[in-house]
Amino acid sequence: MRPGEESRRILRLAVPAFLALVAEPLFLLADSAIIGHLGTGQLAGLGVASATLLTAANLFVFLAYGTTSIVARQVGAGSERGAVEAGIDGTWLAVALGGVVAVATALAAEPLCRLFGSSEAALGYATTYLRISSAGIPAMLVALAATGVLRGLQDTRTPLVASVAGFTSNIVLNLALVYGLGWGIAGSAWGTVIAQTGMATGLVVVLVRHARRAGAHLSPHPGRVLQAAVTGIPLLVRTLALRAILLVTTWVAAGMGDVPLAAHQVAATVWSFLVFALDALAIAAQALTGKALGAGDVPAARSATGTMVRWGVWGGAVLGVLLLSVHTVVPAAFTDDEAVRSALAAALVVVALGQPLSGFVFVVDGVLIGAGDGRWLAKAMVVTLVLYLPIVLAVHASASALLGDGGVAGQARALSVLWVAFTAFMAIRGALFWWRVRGDQWAVTGAAR
Repeated sequence: MRPGEESRRILRLAVPAFLALVAEPLFLLADSAIIGHLGTGQLAGLGVASATLLTAANLFVFLAYGTTSIVARQVGAGSERGAVEAGIDGTWLAVALGGVVAVATALAAEPLCRLFGSSEAALGYATTYLRISSAGIPAMLVALAATGVLRGLQDTRTPLVASVAGFTSNIVLNLALVYGLGWGIAGSAWGTVIAQTGMATGLVVVLVRHARRAGAHLSPHPGRVLQAAVTGIPLLVRTLALRAILLVTTWVAAGMGDVPLAAHQVAATVWSFLVFALDALAIAAQALTGKALGAGDVPAARSATGTMVRWGVWGGAVLGVLLLSVHTVVPAAFTDDEAVRSALAAALVVVALGQPLSGFVFVVDGVLIGAGDGRWLAKAMVVTLVLYLPIVLAVHASASALLGDGGVAGQARALSVLWVAFTAFMAIRGALFWWRVRGDQWAVTGAAR
């Protein structure tokens, strides 16, 4: 493949994926901006609830990632019907898992939020938001699965349309319910649930059209659904370890007080926004790597990997510079509390400096997911968790010293150190990825790994 053609193929997948992925964290950015002006307690509560909700949903991100790899390999091998049927099995699995997780999250909302050790005021807001938002978990998982199918079919434009529609309706609904009807944080949760349900419905309609065109069966096949679940276990383990890292980081922030926790919530959301922007290349990597390996073309997979890694690092550098230029301006959009603004501005400096590393990590992660290298990814993330825990727990142990008298400067210093520790996690992950992608064990060819 000529370099120009390769770049165009990457861009055809990455640009729509970028726009769609950016819309995803914008759900939380919109919630943070709207709720942040209600008060610091509400914003801190959103931080706890969001961390818990995202964990409940993202544990099953393999519904998107694993499905993309499987479908793309079938496409590369020339079997469109097999590709679509594999995707339908994943969608039925999402329906079943979503119902179970939604009920469990709603029933255990308060105990789950209490684990973070936040103040009683923040706990009440967090419980309200999480209990309502749990109703949207089935839609979130179905949207993940359907998106994974479409990406595997080399279609990233349809998920873009769904994301833009969902984000727009989310803002309108949240403003109407939070401020128009005066529902407060509960209104924000309901607005997000309604928007997520609409997104999932639209994606399923498109998937059904693909199935009819390919002559694929829409009914669930118990054996294949079970196989889809088993295939997703390594990516589930990977995600569990990753969510444990994110949760323990939020737990450390909560132990520093409501101001650092509120600032951490926004910093984490901004980090997610930037990461999702970089993850567009990872989505392209999943689809192109799976298709190339399905067709038995290892050189094409390696060539695309090299191009996307370079783009990822440079893209991260550009995003980092942009964030540094506005790191003192961004906080004003989320809160009126000067202490939160100061802590957030300090944390955003660290977030900005770590973006080139994030670009490398997320692109290689996408390549290995597209290759179906789930078992190695699971082991690597568990190792990363084990190495990160002593670092973040050291920050927790030194929190009192970092906070000092609890003033604005101390809160900013403590949160900055926590984000330096989090960047160390990314460095560990990057080193392991660099070691893996140097070899050839990940590049297994064929319609199935």
